Amino acid sequence: MVAQTRHAAQPSPKKKLIFHERLAGKGLSTDALLKKMKALHTELAALDQELVDVGSLSSARKELVNTSILLHKDSGVKAYAACCLADILRLYAPDAPYTQAELRDIFQFFFRQLINGLKGADATYYNEYFHLLESLSTVKSVVLVCDLPNAEELMSEIFRDFFNLVKRDLPKKVELFMADILISLVDEAQVLPTEALEVILGQFTENNTVRDSVRIEQAGLRLAIQVCNSTADKLQRNVSQHFTDIIVANSRDEDFNEIRAAHELIKRLNHSCPGLLHSVIPQLEEELRVEEVTLRVLATQVLGEMFGDKSGAELIKKYPSTWTVWQLRKNDKAASVRLKFVEAAKGLLVNLFEQRNVVEEALLQKLLDPDEKVRAAVCRVYGQLDYETALHHVSEKELRALGERGADKKQSVRVEALTSLGKLYGFAYPEIENNEPLAIKQFSWIPNAMLQMIGVSFEVRTAVEQVVMEHILPLPSASTSSTSKGGEVDEVAWTDRLLHTMKYLEDRATNALLLLLGLKQVRPNVYDHLLDAFVKNNGGIIDENEEAVTQRLSSLIQHISHTFPDPFKASEDLDAFAKLNESRLYKLLKTCMDPQTDLKGLIKATNEFQRRVEQQAPNNAATLLTLLRRSSFRLLNQSSIPTLIKRLPKGHVHTNSHPMTLLTFVSKHSPALYKPHIGELTKAIADEKNTVLAEACLHALARVLQWDSKLTPTDKRTIDRITRFALSSNSRMAKFAARIIAVSGDEDAGTGLVESVIEELPQCSPEKLVAHIAVLAQMARFAPAAFEHKSDVIIDFLLKKVLSVPTPPDPDEMDVDEEWVVDEEVPPILQAKILALKVCRYRSLAHKADENAVEISTPVFKMLATLLEYSGSFTGEEGEDPKVMSRMRLQAAVSLLHLSTVELYAQTISPKFLRIAVTVQDSCYNVRIIFLSKLISLLQPRKLPPRYNIIPFLTVHDPESDVKAMASSYILGALNKMKPPVKTEHLEIIFIRLLHLLAHHPDFNKTHEELFDISKYIQFYIGLVATSENISLLFHLALKGKSIRDPESHTYTENLYVIAELAQELIKIHATSKSWTLTSYPGKVRLPSDILRPLPSPEAAKEIMKTVYLPETTISWLNGLSNVKTEKKERKVPVKRKASGARANGSAKKSRRKRRDSDDESDEPLPDEDSDEDMEEQLEEPKPESDHDDSGDDGAEEQLGRGARTRAKARTRRQKAKYESKSED
Repeated sequence: MVAQTRHAAQPSPKKKLIFHERLAGKGLSTDALLKKMKALHTELAALDQELVDVGSLSSARKELVNTSILLHKDSGVKAYAACCLADILRLYAPDAPYTQAELRDIFQFFFRQLINGLKGADATYYNEYFHLLESLSTVKSVVLVCDLPNAEELMSEIFRDFFNLVKRDLPKKVELFMADILISLVDEAQVLPTEALEVILGQFTENNTVRDSVRIEQAGLRLAIQVCNSTADKLQRNVSQHFTDIIVANSRDEDFNEIRAAHELIKRLNHSCPGLLHSVIPQLEEELRVEEVTLRVLATQVLGEMFGDKSGAELIKKYPSTWTVWQLRKNDKAASVRLKFVEAAKGLLVNLFEQRNVVEEALLQKLLDPDEKVRAAVCRVYGQLDYETALHHVSEKELRALGERGADKKQSVRVEALTSLGKLYGFAYPEIENNEPLAIKQFSWIPNAMLQMIGVSFEVRTAVEQVVMEHILPLPSASTSSTSKGGEVDEVAWTDRLLHTMKYLEDRATNALLLLLGLKQVRPNVYDHLLDAFVKNNGGIIDENEEAVTQRLSSLIQHISHTFPDPFKASEDLDAFAKLNESRLYKLLKTCMDPQTDLKGLIKATNEFQRRVEQQAPNNAATLLTLLRRSSFRLLNQSSIPTLIKRLPKGHVHTNSHPMTLLTFVSKHSPALYKPHIGELTKAIADEKNTVLAEACLHALARVLQWDSKLTPTDKRTIDRITRFALSSNSRMAKFAARIIAVSGDEDAGTGLVESVIEELPQCSPEKLVAHIAVLAQMARFAPAAFEHKSDVIIDFLLKKVLSVPTPPDPDEMDVDEEWVVDEEVPPILQAKILALKVCRYRSLAHKADENAVEISTPVFKMLATLLEYSGSFTGEEGEDPKVMSRMRLQAAVSLLHLSTVELYAQTISPKFLRIAVTVQDSCYNVRIIFLSKLISLLQPRKLPPRYNIIPFLTVHDPESDVKAMASSYILGALNKMKPPVKTEHLEIIFIRLLHLLAHHPDFNKTHEELFDISKYIQFYIGLVATSENISLLFHLALKGKSIRDPESHTYTENLYVIAELAQELIKIHATSKSWTLTSYPGKVRLPSDILRPLPSPEAAKEIMKTVYLPETTISWLNGLSNVKTEKKERKVPVKRKASGARANGSAKKSRRKRRDSDDESDEPLPDEDSDEDMEEQLEEPKPESDHDDSGDDGAEEQLGRGARTRAKARTRRQKAKYESKSED
């Protein structure tokens, strides 16, 4: 049977072929043959299919399939022959004038010519090849292949040749011809050869496309897409069968590589040819339900990316059941499946706005997933979003939930959550700066939330500070400003970013940010000492004092490494850095740590340090870069000062503006930053009308001159102006001006100022009285010689005219029981009283080295103790304003703390220690929190005697959680930082002092109810301090409590025995619950002789040891507590967390509002320069993750505390009880 083309033709034409020359035969040269072929091609190409007499073509038709033509060595002959044969097929249509064998040879000949000759638009005989392709495309004669024997083999060869051919950078028209030819073959074929299908699909797996890119670059892929989209209906079944075969054939493979590649192909086909997958997507839906985890993972991943594609919305409409089943994978039992679900969320957020609520609900749930990898993946998704998507497609609720993961227990989750938030804030900052309402609402809270977490743990703090410094407040980069030679850095924009960020911070977050500034460390600080130790160590080659140098370096490394998330790794990295001994790195680190380095120098040194560390010590880079961030002035440095001064608010009203906050903080903690700006400061104070500016700059000038008196201005006008400020009625300006005069070294000026103030004291107004006493306080502190000229007159006036003046409550005051007044509303008389106490304190401290120091200070000690004795009054009589009394007793207690930093004074004050200690249990919250913060600021650098470490443990009953939290945070931080000998002296041996203090506590009573409350103090101490190493020492101290006596009275001695027995039992219970062995303490302990005395005889000791002093009720309670602890230990089983469970771990604690940072103590002496301790406020001290917080309450039914543990409230309750008992009688 003769093969036919698809298209029917008209009746035979009448026009005949003129060419009748022979094409085959001997003796015919190539040139002659080529000429004849060309002539034949020209004539055939001109003939019209409907008008030709096909009978005239028979001679040429036969000769063209002669082997001498088809196998001719000349490419030109074969190119023309192919064109002529194509024309013959066109003219004979619909009948092909060749046998099937001849047709097979002809088509093979066609495609052989194309693959060998068509190598580009500049190829020889390109026009002939183009003609051949055009003919095959338009006439569709190629469909004859489908009817030939072994058609599948020939079709596979054609597909293979064409996809190789199309990659030769051919013109677009050629690609279109090829596409038409292949489409015709697919449409006409009864069965598409498997190899041909594989050739088509293979184009999608050759990395021809950039993921998520609209523009497809490779010709092979373009051709495959065109073919697939044009024949989708025909290929659907083939594609479905193809994937089924792959899964069946490879289902038992261990690596699933083939199946994984097939799923990747599905994803690419969906992107370019979704019509092919009509039968494949239901297969994927079934895979979501199979038991094999790997298949569920692959199906979840592929469908997730398909739903997240730009055509995802259309896909959901076509396959709603698949979308529903896919969503269920968020709760799959396999974490790897849930992980793939989460990873697809980015595309869903970007492209499926209609499904926003569904996606939001799923992501919020997965933020609490029990698997940390899933939680981290969700956090990572948000960091991959662009600004517009995060603004319009993500809710604030989602972002705040993401923020909570910043306090997650797992490091990977914390880092991802905080980094994502930081990136989003970085994207949004330009819009926030432009006051865009949507951006402010959606993103401005991020720094505040992030900084609130800084106290959660050292791990969280490290992650927060890295994100803040890299994304929230980054150094200007090369992309935003030129830092190359000659380039300028936009210091104003950099500083303004800090101020804009602070606009949206709450007080607690502001304090945390101030902590990260790195200004609050005593210079030279621990990092300066570490760098010096690196240099002296010299890589281990030490000329002298080798042991001392090595030991100091080791000590510093150990101290610093404890502030890192992984102390062991940090210690190893710092040791490696010391061995590297790279002098250039030391120099760069020193440059970054230098307060005189400007922003441009900081950026240059930081970038070079980072580059060199990553090249020379890549394994240690993370630790070293954290060290660099913490030790350098990375968020604010001396380049910020001019901008901060310019941004100060204008006018006379003192506002808590952010520039003022920063300048005040710099003045208090890092005045060296002002050194390059002395001229600007002196110029600024000349603007006397701008009170805010003058005050801030006077403060700055006073502190920088206190730091280096050589910088004192010498021009007369400036000195006269400062003197006028010192005699003004503005107390703050007068204070700072007086300090400038005091530290300048000009004794005559100081003496003259004191005399001028004394002359005005008797008749000055209340406001000016406050200012003058502030001046006297500064002179007593910094110019004691000038003060002593008139000290008798001054002290006499302060005692009689200020401190002794009664301050009755305001009759117009509504709340007569209110015990506190905010700083801004403190009346002048109270300010004067507080400053008068400071004058006495400063005078005592100024004379601490004199022979008559105790003689001068003893009246001060008695006065302050009297204030504590009478709760802020000198007489104890009623009628004093409670607001005045609270401030006075607070100032008295704080003054005694500062005086106790002098060893000589501490011994004298020691008998009043109990009065000082119970200030932390004052009835007024503000007194308690301020006293505790001042105490901790002195305990951290170990300026106070060890016994003062008892006081934080007295906060256990505080009704406000943040008081106890601050105390716990300090204790845990101290335990973490202190070396073993120091820890023993300051936190372990004091246990006996704690027991002694409890025996003297005003609330002590031998009834069970009182002892139950007393036990909380001991449990609080044990829970925080006790370890398996020191538990024997603590038990030994508790035993020793019954081997001595109290020197004051027998009653207190018995109280101590009760407390000692209670402590012994509680220690044993705690040791049992922790499975610790309680052995005898092998060492000797020297008990404090100032509070304890030995027993008169061994017989008395033996009798006391035999006697049980605890009440029976308490003993029964302790036995029950012991049994409960034992049962809990035996029953303890691990609890499995569930995916849909409640809150995941690590949420941040919501803090109580803190008072505004007052600078009442801003003028404390500069700390010792050799201090290695960080002087950081405990309000923001990180709290290592621990189970200590509630260990004191384990095993016992929780009972309500008695509120604030104050003497006043205890006395009220006792009086009420007595009254009620009398009434009943």
